[in-house]
Order: sequence, then C-alpha cells, then structure tokens
Amino acid sequence: MRKLFDFKKKYRVLLLAHLAILLVILVFAAWHFTAEPFDDDFMKRSGAATVAVPLPRKMSFAGENVPLNLFYVRESLDRELTINTYWHSQSLILFKRAHRFFPVIEPILKREGVPVDFKYLVLAESGFLHDVSPAGAAGYWQFLPETAKEYGLEVNPQIDERYHLEKATQAFCKFLKKAYQKYGSWTTAAAAFNGGMGRMDRIVGTQKTSNYYEMYMNPETSRYVFRILAFKLIFEHPQRYGYVLRKEDLYPRLPIKEVTVSENIPNLVEWSRKQGINYRILRELNPWIRDTALVVKSGKVYTIKIATSKYNDYDALLRESVNEVDTSK
Repeated sequence: MRKLFDFKKKYRVLLLAHLAILLVILVFAAWHFTAEPFDDDFMKRSGAATVAVPLPRKMSFAGENVPLNLFYVRESLDRELTINTYWHSQSLILFKRAHRFFPVIEPILKREGVPVDFKYLVLAESGFLHDVSPAGAAGYWQFLPETAKEYGLEVNPQIDERYHLEKATQAFCKFLKKAYQKYGSWTTAAAAFNGGMGRMDRIVGTQKTSNYYEMYMNPETSRYVFRILAFKLIFEHPQRYGYVLRKEDLYPRLPIKEVTVSENIPNLVEWSRKQGINYRILRELNPWIRDTALVVKSGKVYTIKIATSKYNDYDALLRESVNEVDTSK
C-alpha cells in the first residue's frame, strides 16, 4: 500500500509539473502573439512611417532672423511644426481655405506696409472660421469687442465687422504698425497681438528687452509665434512636409459683385431674393451681417457682396480655378 501511495504522489507531482510547463508555454505564446504585430511587414507594404520633421538651418519671419541656434527656440519650433505637420486633416483644410482668402489678405498687407508673412497669423487665430473664444474674441483675426472698436470696426447686434475680412484686416494692420512703432520688432508685434500690448509693455519693462526670443512669458504667447512659423514653413514648402494638393483640391474663389447700400433694409431675406440669391448666400458672403435687417445710420454706407455668374456651379468654378494664371509670384 505504501508503494502504491508513493507512486500516486509522484504521479500527481509529475502531472502538476507538466501542467505548470504547459501553462508557461501558453502564457509565453499569448504574450508573443500580442507583442508582435500580426502583419509584421506592415511598414514595407504600406510605406507608412512616422518620422521627425525637417527643421531649417536658417529662417526668418517678416524679415527678422529666427535664432535657431538657441535650444529653446529650435525645440519650440520643432514642437509646433511636428504638431501641425501631423495634424493632417486640419492642415489640409487650411490649404484649401487659404486659396480663397489669401488673395484678399495679401494686397491689403502690402498696401498697408505690413510684411506679407503676417497672413499666416489668420491660420493660428481662426483658420478662417467664425468661432468665438471664451474671452469673446471673434472674427477672422479674433479681435475682442473693445479692441475692434478701438481700431475702427463696428460691433453691435446687427453688424460685427470683425467678420468683415477686408475691414478686419485693415484694423489688424493698424494694430501691428502701432505695435511695431512701439517695440521696433515685427515678431514682438505679432506676440503683442496675441497677448495684448498692455501685457507686452509689462514684460518689456520688467525683463528689459523688446526681443521676443529673449522674453519669458505665458505658455500661450510663448507658443504663438512658433505656431505661425510652423505654418509658414508648411505653406511655403508643402511637399517637404508631406502635403500634395492639386489645383482642383483647393477651394475656388467665388464670383461676386458689390452693391452699395446707404438706406435701411428692413428685410434682408426679401432683399436677397431680389438680388437673385437667398439669405444663406448673403450671410456666407457677408458674415459681418448678424441679423435679418440692416439699419443704416445717417451718412453711413455699406458694401454688400452678391454672388454672380456660376456661383451655383461648383464644377465650373473649379475649372476656372485650375486654368487661372497665378499672378502673385
């Protein structure tokens, strides 16, 4: 009996040992299966790779040198360039919208004596959308209501010229030229547009410098200029950063005529139809109109854009856009 008992005991030990080995094998196999991709030649077949973005050795903004020899400057640019290069959906949409709106902004900047590089600020500010910030900043250039009024824009429940691309861009230029005159630097003027001249005055006073790249400031304004620099690099060298767009991919400019209005329009819905369009088209082309009526004060004149020609034939607009000769270069 004792021999039989010893045999059974050894058999149980041996069985448990085999089970333990089997468990170890199963655990290892499961780990191996989850740790290794099922398709281990994915990279070869897809050609996909996430690589570091190329940084320039030299760069300027508005004719001013960007000191890429400084570690915090280079790494700040690397951060914003990496984010926006790999934020494919957003950057693609910005390329498309810019084709429609940059030709409106660029001549105004040139006429006002502001470097054309400042067109990239609109990408960082609004992306051509009409969002309102928690602080109440709105429009293409994200003016606060009081700042907008200070620089000549009308802001009230019926009319908000922060959404008027031409007038808001002119106000933007006024701010920049005033800031440049004060700080002697376009780069610092750009940062002041984000943080406000009051805050910039305090920084200049306490840190004894008007050089943006020498300033220590809040995270938002610290990142702001580098975000603009990233947009400049991506837009000036799209293929270098992986963006390949055909002319037909870009949003075409819309055919319009301008109608001057010097009297009240009590019903813009009816007025739009008399112009051969609908109220939706009126608001799309004139986002500064904020109501279904327009009150015109004595001596005031407004210019309203009206869609003409092939505005409702998108394919025709694309064909014209593709065949359009670029005269900006």
